[in-house]
Amino acid sequence: MSVPDSNMLISISQVLETPVSTLLGETVVEPKVDDLKVISEKLEIINLQLAQRKTTRRKILHWLLISLCTLIVTISAVLIVLNSPYLGWDYNAPETAVLGVAFHSFEWLFVRLAPIILIGSIVGIFLTRKKV
Repeated sequence: MSVPDSNMLISISQVLETPVSTLLGETVVEPKVDDLKVISEKLEIINLQLAQRKTTRRKILHWLLISLCTLIVTISAVLIVLNSPYLGWDYNAPETAVLGVAFHSFEWLFVRLAPIILIGSIVGIFLTRKKV
């Protein structure tokens, strides 16, 4: 029994654009893949991943807004309990003066911005809640 030259078989199969197994007389049935089905399955997987990512981002944002509301309420409670202690300080020392001005500036900005941020956070919590 003679064996054909493998280089010759490869070059013939390339010229004829047929597999070597066909030249040797073997019938190999290649399963045809339904391209549309494969593409739709991949798109379904991508769609599920995007939906999961969107849900995760919504949950993170929701809990960040809840944390922000908690932080604002806590700082407000601390400022109410402290009752502006810097008003009774002696401002003759430069360090005390700088600290008093910084404390007053923080309190002044907080009192004006906290209600706006708190309302915005509450609206955000309402908008990012899980819809049933």
